[in-house]
Amino acid sequence: MKSPLLAVTAALLVLGATSTASAKGCIKGAVVGGVAGHYAGHHGVLGAAAGCLYGRHHAKEQERQRQQQGQVNGQGKL
Repeated sequence: MKSPLLAVTAALLVLGATSTASAKGCIKGAVVGGVAGHYAGHHGVLGAAAGCLYGRHHAKEQERQRQQQGQVNGQGKL
């Protein structure tokens, strides 16, 4: 049981390490995911990895929205 879990965790960490995106949101997502995974069947490490990925995704989406708002506001001012 622990062997597949370790393999999945290692694969997620390797995939996350090769990404060039910043780690914004990863810590908060990992903490929340780890706690949720722990209470959902003692899968805290898997939950932390998934939470980190979701946190990074959410942070990237927020950054994209801020950039789009900045472009709209910047174009309106001459």
